[in-house]
Amino acid sequence: MLSSKFALDSVTRRRLGHELIDIIDAYFESLPTRNVQLPLDQRTFEPLRDPLPEIGILESTNDTDALAGFLRQTASRLIEQGFHVPAANYFGLMNPTPTYAGVLAEALVAALNPQLATMGRAQLASKIEAETVRWIGERFGWQPPFDGTFTSGGNEANFSGLALALAYRFPSAIEDGVAAIGAQPVLYASEEAHHSLDKSVGLLGLGRKALRRIPVTDHIQLDLNALEQAIRGDRAAGRKPFCVVATAGTTNSGAIDDISAIAELCGREDLWLHLDGAYGASAVFSDHYRHLVRGIELCDSVTIDPHKWLAMPFAAGVILTRHPEALLRAFGVSTPYMPKTAPGLPTDNFKVSVQWTRRMNSLKLWLTLKLHGRRAYEQHIDRQMKLADGFAEWIRASRHFELTAPLYVPIVNFRLENAGTGDDLIRRHLALVEHVTRDGRRWISETRVCGQSVLRMMVISYLTGESQVADLQIALVAAAEQTKDR
Repeated sequence: MLSSKFALDSVTRRRLGHELIDIIDAYFESLPTRNVQLPLDQRTFEPLRDPLPEIGILESTNDTDALAGFLRQTASRLIEQGFHVPAANYFGLMNPTPTYAGVLAEALVAALNPQLATMGRAQLASKIEAETVRWIGERFGWQPPFDGTFTSGGNEANFSGLALALAYRFPSAIEDGVAAIGAQPVLYASEEAHHSLDKSVGLLGLGRKALRRIPVTDHIQLDLNALEQAIRGDRAAGRKPFCVVATAGTTNSGAIDDISAIAELCGREDLWLHLDGAYGASAVFSDHYRHLVRGIELCDSVTIDPHKWLAMPFAAGVILTRHPEALLRAFGVSTPYMPKTAPGLPTDNFKVSVQWTRRMNSLKLWLTLKLHGRRAYEQHIDRQMKLADGFAEWIRASRHFELTAPLYVPIVNFRLENAGTGDDLIRRHLALVEHVTRDGRRWISETRVCGQSVLRMMVISYLTGESQVADLQIALVAAAEQTKDR
């Protein structure tokens, strides 16, 4: 019988594996000083044109050195031409430097390839996920019963949270569709809440117009007075409010809604409270900063993305709820080809998740917590908050810039001083960003908060320190001087 061409021998596996580990180690060693991307004049977006290989390198040579050389070459191309969000000089979106424990966990998961659909087919892997979910829920301040599941990221987690709310408030909708509700269901979130909510309401069949975008206050928090008025108006019009989405750490500014006050309103109005804490909910891992998400213990469901503030490799989201029965109501199905779970055992994952075949996205966080402990995350969060506070103080003292938003998490919004408004401000901000990022060394961005152009700086890498922040400050001053007459 012919053996599979995919079945490499031990010598080849070990040679390629050691080669890859050396490449990854050298890459991690370079991250404190590595440029984020190529200089502007070297960036290209042309597609690759190679034809599909009919015969692979392994078939044309049995030389292990040649195989290792091709692996090295491929890694070198990815690194040399890549955009390096793990670099210490990346001050961009919520994309972290992954923990090395997380990287090792990903390799192990890829090799073992556990299928988490059922407890019977992945006993320990399922238990590890359940334990990790329990750790997170306990940090929220929840008491059993609560449950949750790992997801592919915040989009799926938010979709799941809204599906839970719909199933909990309108049980018949799961079998009979939203038409069985008898009126238009509506839900509420701030104008600054994540765009995944718009996707989710469309995919749930509610229609994107069912999502009411509520104005924010001067502190970029959901305006409770406007929320109450919107609820009253919808009820008077015969619609059925069922959910409010609070946000802990908006993408643009890091703003955190007043969760406790929203929870009180939801209790009074009999509405499900979902917290999109994809980024900010991780503050619960710091005893010093968990007050930022005070009220999280009152939420009905929470999204948290470990691949943001908890420095996990992509992808890892989690949806948790204090109403585990809603998970089964929203996602529970049965099929004869899935193994049956014995009575008394935990619920199979495919019955509480959007996903069917499920990757083990929990091992990287579980292993990092086992190796480093919760207090390492506290130090990580505290340190990034201190760096962002220091940068904000520098902005306040600057003659070139001014702060534009309160500081909640390590995201700083600022703008050029005396640079006008509207299109003029956007033009100047974009010119400044181009100047700061042209050589590829560092990365910041321009975005909009409450409709106004702002510059956005975020401390997200655990490798970022005072030297990287100081270097960014020098570059910002030089850019402000160079672009002031544009």
